[in-house]
Amino acid sequence: MSSDFETYEQDFGTLTAEITNKIGRIPKLAAEEKTQLVLNVDKQLEEVRELLEQMDLEVREIPIQSRGMYNSRLKSYKQEIEKLEKDFKRSRIAYSDEVRDELLGEDGGSSETQRAYLLDNTEKLERSSRRLDAGYQIAVETEQVGQEILTNLASDREKIQRSRDRLRETDANLGKSSRILTGMLRRIIQNRILVFILGAIILLTIVLALYFNLRGH
Repeated sequence: MSSDFETYEQDFGTLTAEITNKIGRIPKLAAEEKTQLVLNVDKQLEEVRELLEQMDLEVREIPIQSRGMYNSRLKSYKQEIEKLEKDFKRSRIAYSDEVRDELLGEDGGSSETQRAYLLDNTEKLERSSRRLDAGYQIAVETEQVGQEILTNLASDREKIQRSRDRLRETDANLGKSSRILTGMLRRIIQNRILVFILGAIILLTIVLALYFNLRGH
């Protein structure tokens, strides 16, 4: 399980390094090259987001006692991608302003005003994104707690079921032992009655023998 996570980490590191390099190159290229590079970076960012989703799924499958370390690493990766997306947005805004100025010939003051407006909207979008990420993290943690509780409940249920089975088995053994003891007691009583009867017969025989012996004399 952790080996898959580490593989995703390696892919993440490779992609983010490439994205960082390309974002830095965007302002230095000609318009057509910039357009192609922006599309390429956008595609790679989508791949990185998919990697984060896979890493998140892997973390959920890791035992709870080992999950904290991987959650911390995943959190740092999410922060890193947020920074990359922020840098990319700024690069795209600067690139869009440059292309628009070239096409429309707008003056610098208007460009700066619109750039400030776009940056303000970008900051608002990023704040909303952070709030959504925080809500998602809370939902994930809540799900993890729920899974842990369900696991504990299932374990307790199995223990209770095993205890009930042992009680039934013990009760059955006690019933069998009780029947055996009852049978033994019944045989003991019967044997004692037979001994008393035999004893009485022997005693009666002796008495009759003595009586007839004395009578013959």
